[in-house]
Amino acid sequence: MSLNRLSAVAAVAAAALAAAANADLIGGWTIPTAFPTGTGNVPTGTFYKVPLAVNSDGTYNANPNTGGTTWDPAMAGRADVGAKKLQAGFELSSTHQLASSGTNQTSYTAPAGNGSAYAFSSNVWKAGDYYQAKFDTTGYSGISFAFDITRSSTGPATWAVEMSTNGGTSFSTLLASFLPIVNTTVAGGVSSWSASGAYQSAFTTTLNLSAAADNASEVIVRIKALVDPVNSSGTYQAGGTARIDNIMVNGTLIPAPGAAALVGLAGVLARRRRA
Repeated sequence: MSLNRLSAVAAVAAAALAAAANADLIGGWTIPTAFPTGTGNVPTGTFYKVPLAVNSDGTYNANPNTGGTTWDPAMAGRADVGAKKLQAGFELSSTHQLASSGTNQTSYTAPAGNGSAYAFSSNVWKAGDYYQAKFDTTGYSGISFAFDITRSSTGPATWAVEMSTNGGTSFSTLLASFLPIVNTTVAGGVSSWSASGAYQSAFTTTLNLSAAADNASEVIVRIKALVDPVNSSGTYQAGGTARIDNIMVNGTLIPAPGAAALVGLAGVLARRRRA
């Protein structure tokens, strides 16, 4: 093989290695669609998946309440951004324990997000209730998971993050305990979430997942309340809310076997040229 040919192969291998080193957005939820609103229309219950109204051109209908494209039940919960957006295997949902909350029912709404039009919000929390993201990382490694979360002054104060890679049979702890920022103006220039305001990174938590999440057909991450929501006197507060936004799953594309071989050849060529 000529030197020029060797150099060309080395260049291709180097490009493949560089591409593999850059993290990609596998899938994410920006909550681009409003939830049903109005008396008798707001969804309630123990479980809810974020709705998604997809137009024929692949765009999202921001507010199906006003007419036009309606919610597509088959798309509910699916990622709206990323390499695997709209694919099966992705689901963003919330689960609550209504039986332990008396006559109160959990309501699911879409108030302003963190610098975006909508977020995923719910009330009537009890310790053990959670937001859950289910996703597929097939073809990717080095997985990270990021989310924005905030709460009302009477929302659950202490939370944890846990992960399962066996269909929810068992969970490992990713973050044992954290305190979401209350959604109001606080010291240090941090403000409440606003659809017209700038994105505020102070509300973002990013976690690197273990190798068990690499190249997996199903990963489940739960953002779970550890305590009941209470008011200033310590009394249970059914109206206490929490909301999440910008849930993102990133990873590094695993090189195809041919690309991996080129990377190995690049190393051989590099050693030969130094000799």
